Amino acid sequence: MNRISRAGTGSAGQCAQAGRRGGGRRAVFVVIGVAALLGAVQRPVAAAPAGQFGWPLQPRPPIERRFDKLEHDWLPGHRGVDLAGMAGQVVLAAGDGIVVFAGKVADKPVVSIDHPGGLRTTYEPVEATVSVGSRVGRGTPIGKLEAGHEGCTAAACLHWGARREAGGRNRREYVDPLGLLHAVPLRLKPVLNNG
Repeated sequence: MNRISRAGTGSAGQCAQAGRRGGGRRAVFVVIGVAALLGAVQRPVAAAPAGQFGWPLQPRPPIERRFDKLEHDWLPGHRGVDLAGMAGQVVLAAGDGIVVFAGKVADKPVVSIDHPGGLRTTYEPVEATVSVGSRVGRGTPIGKLEAGHEGCTAAACLHWGARREAGGRNRREYVDPLGLLHAVPLRLKPVLNNG
């Protein structure tokens, strides 16, 4: 083993000399590995690739109220979608993640899950059957839907919200959770004129 490999430091000339002896390949691989890692850390990450999220209620529920994008976060509006369900219905994690909140907010039971890529989904009114810190997968039961979501015409509605968390130069942003779902492509068939 040469002196540079043992010490781990040296000038560019010493590194070049070590490279001629065959030990420099390791240094090149380390430099390439570090550069790749730094590149991966600095690149912005998408919220989630298509297909990693599913409906939080099964069977696929009717949409009672859609997401209303706000010009400013502080304005009143609808920061999620309301999905019709039944009181006591099992609510499922829309995607893989970690439960970061399971409790009450303004007397409403809420569950929040952090997903890879800086995305958080929320579910209310849901009486949690999971605890904070639990790892959940897409389709994992997280609680039971309660009746009485304000503004919903159905007997019970799940308010499903999603937001990208702040990071780097990005600020926290509410997003339409329906955009997380993998849409099946629509295939049109030709219309034949028989006449």
